[in-house]
Amino acid sequence: MAAELTAFFLYLAILILIGILSYKRGQTSDDFMLGSRGMNFYLTAFAAHASDMSSWIFLAYPAAIFTSGVGSISIAVGLTTFMFLNWQFIAPKIRIETEKFNSLTLSSFFESRFSDSSGILRIFSSLACIIFFTVYISGGLASLGLLLHKIFGIPYGFGVIFGVFVIIPYLFIGGYVTLAWTDCFQGLFLLAVILLVPISAIYLLDASFINVPSFFTPEQLPLPQQSWYYPILQIFAWGLPYFGLPHVLTKFMGISDVKEMSKAKWVGISWQVMALCGATIIGLFGKALYTFGSIDPEHVFVEMVTAMFPAFLSTFILCAILGATITCMDSQILVVATSMAEDLYKKLIHKEASSRELLLVTRWSIFIVAGIACTIALLSGQSIMTLVSYSWFGLGASFTPIVLFSLFGKNVTKTGAAAGLITGCVIAAIWPLFPFAAACPSMIPAFLLSCLMIRLVK
Repeated sequence: MAAELTAFFLYLAILILIGILSYKRGQTSDDFMLGSRGMNFYLTAFAAHASDMSSWIFLAYPAAIFTSGVGSISIAVGLTTFMFLNWQFIAPKIRIETEKFNSLTLSSFFESRFSDSSGILRIFSSLACIIFFTVYISGGLASLGLLLHKIFGIPYGFGVIFGVFVIIPYLFIGGYVTLAWTDCFQGLFLLAVILLVPISAIYLLDASFINVPSFFTPEQLPLPQQSWYYPILQIFAWGLPYFGLPHVLTKFMGISDVKEMSKAKWVGISWQVMALCGATIIGLFGKALYTFGSIDPEHVFVEMVTAMFPAFLSTFILCAILGATITCMDSQILVVATSMAEDLYKKLIHKEASSRELLLVTRWSIFIVAGIACTIALLSGQSIMTLVSYSWFGLGASFTPIVLFSLFGKNVTKTGAAAGLITGCVIAAIWPLFPFAAACPSMIPAFLLSCLMIRLVK
């Protein structure tokens, strides 16, 4: 246990040191929320990708491969394809347009773009952020609870609560700039780990790259049980949300020069391809190493690491999950807290709030969001994949249509934009309640109906 604790606290010390070194005194709300739009291309790339993948890439995605087989690779195909399109078409325009309107959040951008003096767009987009991001954050806390239970044997509930006490102080250190530098470190460390583990698994299997395929039988690599078109639906369902995810788009908004976006794109996409390939191989190797039902599918990565490496090294490697989770949740909490301060407090309570007052409200909002997410993680009993997919599709359905129409559409009214946003949000929120929900991811019908409402409502 001493080796595990040493590795764990060493990793935390590294994160704290990065936070201290990147701390900027005398911050304004613009510094805290968007880094004063001063990030270079590689910080932007790692911030956009490392804050996106989280523990999902270590726990939930390999579990999907382990459980459902190669059909789940369609998730990775959708993510990579649409993130490339996101960099290519959305990133430059969202950076230019939000600066033109002096917008720090998507909500304030929508309000300015559609000349909405009523505040409806800002309020409803903020509420959608709060609802789905809180569920997303609860998924991250659930993964921390599972990880700490696996490493140290502490009860799941205590692991979740401990996660809150790690995340909140780190956010208070420095806001956007601190998270960007942490994302850079986490992204490099995450990539090293997720490539190291499958390569090491080859030697555990006493195999070479050439004969690895012999370890897999048709039974181990099943096709999806759903209809033939379901993988195609998954590609669009998991990929389309990228165009509207606030915690990804805000990273684009923080780059110093839009001309640097192309460099950031290639750095980020290269990272994503390698990371998803590594996670896919981990899921496939899990099928070769473990029989179905012998382990919790979401523990495949953890089981492989603890079997292959000594205690100190395995704990340090597993800290990649901790780091990825902290990075992702910090980015998400910052987006929600920013929205609560800028879009709700300033709009509804104190319109003349100073920058310092908004910074204070943002920080108090962090406590509120973390507390609600902690409660969901403790009481829901849902898998990490269920929590993440629900919030992923919800955010995508709420924001992707309105982002696309705000950047590329013409003759769109504020009423139509609001109708589309509300429609997407509501459909995604209630879709899992229907008996036919498993036949189609909620993102597909919610996205189509949202676009239809934007076009028809005047």
